[in-house]
Amino acid sequence: MIRNIIWDVDGTLFDTYPSFSKSFHLALKDLGCDVPLDWIKQQARISIDFCVKVLSDRCQLDENLIGEKFDFYYSSSSALDQPPFEGVIKICIFIKETGGENLIVTHRRETGLIELLDTFNMNQYFSGWTTADDAYKRKPDPEAFLVTLAEHKLAPIETLTVGDRAIDILAGQAAGIKACLFGDPLPTCQPDLIVQNYAQLFEWLEKSK
Repeated sequence: MIRNIIWDVDGTLFDTYPSFSKSFHLALKDLGCDVPLDWIKQQARISIDFCVKVLSDRCQLDENLIGEKFDFYYSSSSALDQPPFEGVIKICIFIKETGGENLIVTHRRETGLIELLDTFNMNQYFSGWTTADDAYKRKPDPEAFLVTLAEHKLAPIETLTVGDRAIDILAGQAAGIKACLFGDPLPTCQPDLIVQNYAQLFEWLEKSK
């Protein structure tokens, strides 16, 4: 029976990749390099740092310069343009109302996370989070998951992690919990569950109760 969920943020709770991609696209245009949005999105899904590196290689531009331009445009983007995915709030409410906890493990900084949660009035659904500011080892290392399980006294057998990348799946499984991949199958991990939308996850959770 699954009672608790440890969520990833970008591309899992919130649809942030379009804003990431647009910010990179504008940054590169300022620097005289035009790269297709879809290609940028694929790289940003791996990580922001990875995206900066491959764009630097592709456009022969300094990584720091790309990063600074990206930060400028992304900081100007609205949280309202990065909404929660359809069905996310319904699941968060379900977990809370059935006596479980929603937690977050993210590489995003806390200020950016809180801005998203506050914008969509979602703070109320979460018992806590770890962010880049906590300086735990990055996924796929399970450190942040192990800390979360211990601090909130969660039983691993009753806990599921949900993420859109292989590193989310690998980190959760290394911490001894089941892992759900949100999105298309990936060749670099073997999740316990794959869903294309959150209606599928909600149905699975109901059956697991």
